[in-house]
Amino acid sequence: MAQQAYATETDNGGSGPEHRGSRLRRLVHRLFDGWRGDPRIWRRGIVVAALGVLLALVMLLHAQIPNRIGNLGSLGETFLPWFGVFIPLLLVLALVRRSATALIALLMPVIVWLNLFGGLLTDKAAAGGDLTVATHNVNADNSDPEGTARAVAASGADVVALEELTQGAVPVYEKALAPAYKYHSVQGTVGLWSKYPLSGVRPVDIKLGWTRAMRAAVAAPGGQAAVYVAHLPSVRVKLEAGFTARQRDKSADALGEAIADEPLDKVLLLGDLNGTMNDRSLNAVTAQMRSTQGAAGSGFGFSWPASFPMARIDQIMVRGIEPVSSWTLPETGSDHLPVAARVRLASSD
Repeated sequence: MAQQAYATETDNGGSGPEHRGSRLRRLVHRLFDGWRGDPRIWRRGIVVAALGVLLALVMLLHAQIPNRIGNLGSLGETFLPWFGVFIPLLLVLALVRRSATALIALLMPVIVWLNLFGGLLTDKAAAGGDLTVATHNVNADNSDPEGTARAVAASGADVVALEELTQGAVPVYEKALAPAYKYHSVQGTVGLWSKYPLSGVRPVDIKLGWTRAMRAAVAAPGGQAAVYVAHLPSVRVKLEAGFTARQRDKSADALGEAIADEPLDKVLLLGDLNGTMNDRSLNAVTAQMRSTQGAAGSGFGFSWPASFPMARIDQIMVRGIEPVSSWTLPETGSDHLPVAARVRLASSD
């Protein structure tokens, strides 16, 4: 009797995977049954195919979308990587419609998306480097500035830039960071902490009427480098006005001019630019600098919002400096994630 019960249990357990496998086969047959020899597979799904072509054109020609109406072009470029989410949705519709035309048309957005962002999917980080930098918009409403400061210092960064500093929180950050960073300067709402001496410290005018950018020269072991810290004005998405970014764009142009006039060959830009590398309105800055994430990171490195990052608006950029690796740091009490990078200042000759 015990042997019979054991055999029955084994039979039932063995039928589970077989049953699941048969259901999967039926699902596959249901999706593809009738495709062969059906001439309608070329006539069905024309709307889905057209949507696929339209998606490809929007991504391919994003720079041609005008900014005259609500800065629509910049808004699209800010979230451009997310256009890829529509590809699997269209794929499901193409399979449901049993449309070969739609499936072929979907190759277009796939190719365009991979051409734009495929390089970001690989890990380009390398070993080495002689300077680690980090930047963090700490959020003016941060309820734990001391904990945020400790978290950033724990990254091991040699140079740390902080943005959105309030007058009341500055002493807290100074005290928390003092053990790790001998040199620092706060200019307006931005600050720079360094393990190496600073010189030539000054605010940078980005046409706001108050200080949200600064410049300093860091005497690092790999060589002297100019470090810019910037917090460009915020942008807003409004139903009646679209993507409002005029002040941000004006400040970006001013920041780009300051960096272009920088006499030192090696330049680092750390900060919250309230825009991505794809946003044409930041061209005054991005055209003359490299993103460490794009050159030496892994993935998109989204930094905002911290609860569900959708865009990398916190940037580390370099000129005359070799990026080695780039990454995001764990969440703090801010609504932004800190970002960090390892770079090489010394010549490889």
